[in-house]
Amino acid sequence: MTASAVQQEYLAEAYRLLHYQPDNPFITTSALAEAVGVSAPAVAAVVERLKRAGLVEHEPYRGMKLTAKGEREALMNIRRHRLTEVFLVKVMGFGWHEVHDDADAIGAVINERIAARMEQMAGYPRRCPHGEPIPTADGVMPKVVDEPLADVSAPADLIISRVHTHDAEILKYLATLNLVPEQPLRLLNRAPFNGPLRLRVGSQEQVIGHELAKVLRVSRA
Repeated sequence: MTASAVQQEYLAEAYRLLHYQPDNPFITTSALAEAVGVSAPAVAAVVERLKRAGLVEHEPYRGMKLTAKGEREALMNIRRHRLTEVFLVKVMGFGWHEVHDDADAIGAVINERIAARMEQMAGYPRRCPHGEPIPTADGVMPKVVDEPLADVSAPADLIISRVHTHDAEILKYLATLNLVPEQPLRLLNRAPFNGPLRLRVGSQEQVIGHELAKVLRVSRA
């Protein structure tokens, strides 16, 4: 049985959360509820259906973890979502701040044949407009090695890897600073106690706050 659109969304969000806690395969229902924006009891009901379908395992006091079948469903959902985002930006001309919600809706209803054609028309992208890796049609998530800019010691030569936010206003602001995926930058210095960071982006110097630096994930140049 194919997972419903709601179940696919929950599986995909669980996978995304687990991606940032690689040492713990379990995710709590409260964390999942916060990620999808619903109540904990509502999540518990969906998790129970996912468990009966063999898509997750659930242990009291530890939470849920994806089975191999559940991980495959999650990766296919993420693949369709991120390919749709690229298609909307590269082919249809939308801004990177406009596409997340539409990609959620479209990605939930297209099949792999349509996703493959979108992938072809978009030039076989390896990442979405926000820098997140796109799973392959075989269900393999490419490995990305990066870290939050907020955690990097200065000075350092870096490349923006991913922008970890769906907030449209933040994305629009980052674009005005040219703080976008694949952009090289130099972290010049940082104030203590989570103070602002001073960057050089191209020939321009920028100062950003610690909270904004947390959404920028960077790799070493």
